Amino acid sequence: MIGGIIMILVALWIYQSAMRAKISNVMMWVAIGAVAFFVVQLVFIDINLYIMESIKSGEGGSDYERDLTTIGDRKNEGGFQGFGGILFSLYLELMPQIVGVLAVALIRLKFITKEAITLGNLFGDVKEMFQGIKQSFKTSAEK
Repeated sequence: MIGGIIMILVALWIYQSAMRAKISNVMMWVAIGAVAFFVVQLVFIDINLYIMESIKSGEGGSDYERDLTTIGDRKNEGGFQGFGGILFSLYLELMPQIVGVLAVALIRLKFITKEAITLGNLFGDVKEMFQGIKQSFKTSAEK
């Protein structure tokens, strides 16, 4: 759910940047950005699953592994409790989206705006994008 909302915002960001840069094939770059975000997100979800399974299988015993005929889930208790467990859960939930946005920001910077890699350039036009979204909700009488 979070990834879908962020993907929509990324597509708007790429569209707005491509329109400001006055490049041709704007929709092609929007599609490239959305696909790149999606692929990077899927890769990092797989990496996170591998990390989680390797940690849990290392600490699990007979309660973790189950045969195919048993009903229920594996025992998922153990090292993911307390504040460290909260941080680990946040990492697992948010890192695919963060890395996806960074990948799209690099694509946007190198191929669309063709600027140098700096922190300001990397996330440029984000403020303008949110202002444009805010303006789109105003009625004609409020504008």
